[in-house]
Amino acid sequence: MKLPAIAPDRLPALLAAMPKAELHMHIEGSLEPEMIFALAERNGVALPYASIEELRHAYAFTDLQSFLDIYYAGASVLLKEEDFYDLAQAYLARAATENVVHAEIFFDPQTHSARGVPMQTVIRGLSRACVDARAQGTSAELILCFLRHLSEAEAFETLEAALPFREHFIGVGLDSSEVGNPPEKFARVFARCRELGFHIVAHAGEEGPPAYIWQALDVLKAERIDHGVQAVHDAALMQRLAAERVPLTVCPLSNQKLRVFPDLAQHNLKRLLDAGLCATVNSDDPAYFGGHINANFQQVFAATGMTAEQAWQLAANSFEASFAPAADQARWLARLQDTFERFAAPAEI
Repeated sequence: MKLPAIAPDRLPALLAAMPKAELHMHIEGSLEPEMIFALAERNGVALPYASIEELRHAYAFTDLQSFLDIYYAGASVLLKEEDFYDLAQAYLARAATENVVHAEIFFDPQTHSARGVPMQTVIRGLSRACVDARAQGTSAELILCFLRHLSEAEAFETLEAALPFREHFIGVGLDSSEVGNPPEKFARVFARCRELGFHIVAHAGEEGPPAYIWQALDVLKAERIDHGVQAVHDAALMQRLAAERVPLTVCPLSNQKLRVFPDLAQHNLKRLLDAGLCATVNSDDPAYFGGHINANFQQVFAATGMTAEQAWQLAANSFEASFAPAADQARWLARLQDTFERFAAPAEI
């Protein structure tokens, strides 16, 4: 498809204005310090931080595990259905302002069941927010994730607890501490999820090796790889991902914050696109990693010198990679083209 010319100085605004799908966003990771303190007060939860500023200062991570430690601590304020509704509603309202037309939201029920929060409390609160977002014009779905640092037996228990509410989520994923917890550890529970008709996604190749991506594809039968940036170290894997159009949900600011890349200028997103992979841009845990989806787009583009053509490809990839109906994908793609034409540079005289 021939794209209209876009003046370089208009690129940041274009990145913000273009429609996009967000496919890798943990709802618990959208919990801003202000909301943590508000919910702590509402629910009578004591926090180990004296102020919002002190909590923000604690967001100094050296790796995935140091982030997860504070991530789980922050989630401790989520206790009631209304808490989960407020959390998801806040994210979806923000996403709408950033021209996210479709969001597939991860949630971690084990983070909450470990604290005695019932499954129905989590799912019903999140689902109500998705329903309300759809009424406002933003498509939203939920994906239940298993915590990979826990056992497969516990994942099975979580699945069984969630099945009475299966109409509220479209897929299952795998997240949390990657190193030392290979996808094959969860082969049987994902086989069961496939039998039940759920979409399958999995975190792989963030800090873990390319072998974990192979396992996610061949053992779990993942339809989409979350992160996947380590794939560049395996030429055969890169060829397979490109040939099969397996989407990668890349999270640039997360990768920078967790030291996967020393800085954004060294990020391999452009390399993934140049190799023909179906890469996408997402925010992962925006409250912790310094920005929602538009900040991810704008900062990685500024650091790597990517162009409007690559912006179009990333947005188009996000629709293709989604589990939304083909008619919706086509509608969003047409809107994307309209946005590019609106931002086109005036013809030279």
